[in-house]
Amino acid sequence: MSKLVGRRIKEDPKDAKTVSHKFLVRGGYVRPVSAGIYSLLPLGKRIVEKIEAIIREEMNRIEGQEVLMPVVLPADLWKESGRYESVGAELLRFRDRNDKPMILAMTHEEGIVHLVRTELNSYKQLPVMLYQIQTKYRDEARPRAGLIRVREFTMKDAYSFHTDQADLEKYYYRCHEAYERIFRRVGMKNVLSIEANSGMMGGKVSHEFMAICDCGEDTVITNADYSYRANREIAVAAWKFDKGEPLPLEKVSTPGTKTIEEVANFLGVKPEETGKAVFYQDARTGELIFVLIRGDFEVNEVKLANAVKVPELKFADDSAIEAAGAVPGFASPVGIDGRKVRIVIDRSAAETGNLVVGANEADFHYRNFNFDRDMAGTECIVTDIACVREGDPCPLTGQPLIFSRGIEVGNIFQLGTKYTESMHCDYLDRDGKSHPMIMGCYGIGVGRAMAAVIEQSCDEYGPIWPMSIAPYQVELCAINPDKAGVGEACEKLYADLTAAGIEVLYDDRGEKAGSMFSDADLIGIPLRLVVSPKTLADNAVEFKVRGSRDAEKLEISSAVAAVAARVEAEMAQYR
Repeated sequence: MSKLVGRRIKEDPKDAKTVSHKFLVRGGYVRPVSAGIYSLLPLGKRIVEKIEAIIREEMNRIEGQEVLMPVVLPADLWKESGRYESVGAELLRFRDRNDKPMILAMTHEEGIVHLVRTELNSYKQLPVMLYQIQTKYRDEARPRAGLIRVREFTMKDAYSFHTDQADLEKYYYRCHEAYERIFRRVGMKNVLSIEANSGMMGGKVSHEFMAICDCGEDTVITNADYSYRANREIAVAAWKFDKGEPLPLEKVSTPGTKTIEEVANFLGVKPEETGKAVFYQDARTGELIFVLIRGDFEVNEVKLANAVKVPELKFADDSAIEAAGAVPGFASPVGIDGRKVRIVIDRSAAETGNLVVGANEADFHYRNFNFDRDMAGTECIVTDIACVREGDPCPLTGQPLIFSRGIEVGNIFQLGTKYTESMHCDYLDRDGKSHPMIMGCYGIGVGRAMAAVIEQSCDEYGPIWPMSIAPYQVELCAINPDKAGVGEACEKLYADLTAAGIEVLYDDRGEKAGSMFSDADLIGIPLRLVVSPKTLADNAVEFKVRGSRDAEKLEISSAVAAVAARVEAEMAQYR
């Protein structure tokens, strides 16, 4: 340890809000270089290499073949797929010295399709899965939480190619099982696979793997027995709405009442008896999108974007709203031309009767809006675009939905032909006819996985690493190494443990016991052996498991065999 690069730090970093960020910096695993960009120190590199080894084993187990693609790609590939224009500022674009447009890859769908179309062209060569463990760069606007949200990161990304959807689905669930094994083997205690939105990746079916912990930036929605799992972007609930007997539409004066709360208070109704108008625009074309949702719900913008097939939405400005014939603060879909404005009605507003909605006139609202009657013949979309709320009824069991926090540590997608069709990655079938290959995509963030393990496995003193990915398996501490033969005894133990194939970090610095043990807790190695003049007087060493308060004595002559057996037993849990 006197030679180990990476000092321990007593104080938490000022910008650290999560335990993994604090301990990774304090323990000497990583060092910040810039916002969202980190160097790995030797301890961190050893952990990452072990995580990568587990990932490789599991990818090879399902017939994956490892490749390595460049981080820098020509923009032409992303233009072929259409993502060069559709992805926002998180894609780092630049020009090389020859003025050729280039990108730093944040993901490698385009790169792998380019590779596969040069190497495979027959149904006889499919299915195939290729994977890499490679650096990515995402120009994240707000890096946070240490390695959980960064700009530069290492990722395992895998891509499978198939002749038909049934074959993709079969392989997709093999990969799903492999992911479950990976997260168990790296020592995550609670990881849920949940239904997810495919987002910019495309495709119809996707799952996210969420490590459940308080610091997670994603919301995981489940029922009590976990039979229903979804993220907030796509979660649904078994809402029941009441249309009742429709009452006559009535225009009423509501001076100065623009918000749902103001209208409800003025008219003496509940928010769930009102309809809320929300306006968006297509960020690319400027097209206006008029949303009506019940006043006690919020718009789920991912559901909305999927419903109107718009990749990026922005809130509309008043001039666009007024140009459509609506009045900001008093807007209503009644009388709006659905051919000029895209109107989207949430189920809550379409299926609840006698709502209070705007009247498209300043200081006036309508009472008793009923969608079926008052918008008959109006062109619009009726669908679920509402955010699920905690306690809403589960769509499977009817029981209250539960909200948890999670870190996304992996994701898998059934991409279909989104990339192969646009980039002409085709195969010839038995009859010599050409078809686009069908793709799946499978990703794991390596550094994020390391951080997630800490979030689920730590105490107030530092990480408690699982044996499978610990930087070392045993820490050997010498107290007063220059006295009573302690140094000599430790050197022999170190040599014997190493010869037995055990990874040992030997603290030979001669620090005081308190400082030495504090550093040991920050490093978080699973097993600890302590040698001191007192233990040697009993011809013994002190043995302690990280995270346990109790220690025991082992005879020095049998310590190596006892520790080796303990290491083997713990490693067996992660195979």
